Amino acid sequence: METFDHHSMGADIAVIEGVMGLFDGVSGVSDQGGTAHVARITGAPVILVVDAKSQARSAAALVKGFVEFDSRVRVGGVIFNNVASDNHARVLREAVETLDTETRVLGCIFRDERLHIPSRHLGLLTADENRLPGEFLDHLAEEIRRQVDLGLLWALANPQPTNETLSFDETKVAPSSDPVVRIAVARDAAFCFMYEDNLRLLQRAGAEIVPFSPLLNDSLPDDISGMYLPGGYPELFADALAANESMKSGIRQAVDEGLPVYAECGGYMYLTQGLRGQLVNSDNDVASQELAPFVGVFPVTTRMLPRRKALGYREIETTGDAMLGPKGTVARGHEFHYSEAEAMPSEVERVYRVKKNGNELGFEGYRYRNCIASYIHLHFGSCPQVAQSFVEACGKFKNQKH
Repeated sequence: METFDHHSMGADIAVIEGVMGLFDGVSGVSDQGGTAHVARITGAPVILVVDAKSQARSAAALVKGFVEFDSRVRVGGVIFNNVASDNHARVLREAVETLDTETRVLGCIFRDERLHIPSRHLGLLTADENRLPGEFLDHLAEEIRRQVDLGLLWALANPQPTNETLSFDETKVAPSSDPVVRIAVARDAAFCFMYEDNLRLLQRAGAEIVPFSPLLNDSLPDDISGMYLPGGYPELFADALAANESMKSGIRQAVDEGLPVYAECGGYMYLTQGLRGQLVNSDNDVASQELAPFVGVFPVTTRMLPRRKALGYREIETTGDAMLGPKGTVARGHEFHYSEAEAMPSEVERVYRVKKNGNELGFEGYRYRNCIASYIHLHFGSCPQVAQSFVEACGKFKNQKH
């Protein structure tokens, strides 16, 4: 709730974008962490968006199932997408009206190739790569105004009281009045996947966030005391990243000097020996593909797979005192990638015990000097102490350096 309250402060209406299916959470028996769980926590009404392609009255059965599946979730309305014609829209509306529910059809959006947004293996193309032109946005806005009852949508946007409790620590990070350390954060087309709340919590703990680009810059920012390498698409920019020798050398030197560095997913890949090929065949044969050399902090290479390697929520617990917290620190996040790394040599320290829905997945969170790297995207909001500990580690490095 702290995250929602912060970002919706002063707004007339707040939109929470759902992910996957409405009730998809940590397992087949729990929606914890899923859209329905968030709706219950916030008391927000749910607006279903249903792909109506190749279905008519059957769409009403689908809507009825979502409405009645969990009475604690308030489905206020439905918007049908991919509607073929006026007649198709009429049938959909009539079918929903036969249901014994208060769910209303808010609109029917007709099939329109002009509204198509391209995607790739990890989802839609990012805004940095695919900036939507003004003509696209104008057309989208006009179609929404014409095909969706915005007045009814607005009327439904009233949160309900909720008794739902959170399962993670909501302890707040005490805000720092002035920045005490500068943390370099990789932000460009190759490194664009991060929780913005992680940056906010780092700032509250006393960090000044200093963006830089491993793609375009030839050196790290001046006077930094820490570094954050988030996820993204290093596989799409492997050649450019590999060619930036001065940046790679600067990062290697900073790590060797003990700079606190936190890297996740794509950031972890960037710290390995490199990426071997951007695609593999059905037999996972990559032997004939050249290596794009990366920073080389960790003694393994990575490769891309034709199928998803991992997707899901993760929980980590530190097995000893670490840059992100003392022994026993528990934080949550997610893992989603199409790449895999070679088996990490046993002499490389692991600082996380990883669980998925209570089941042990082994040990990860690889550490070299004061650098921790992992495939897991941690959400610092699940344990604000992580941000505090990272900033404190950066402060200690700064004091030792001076």
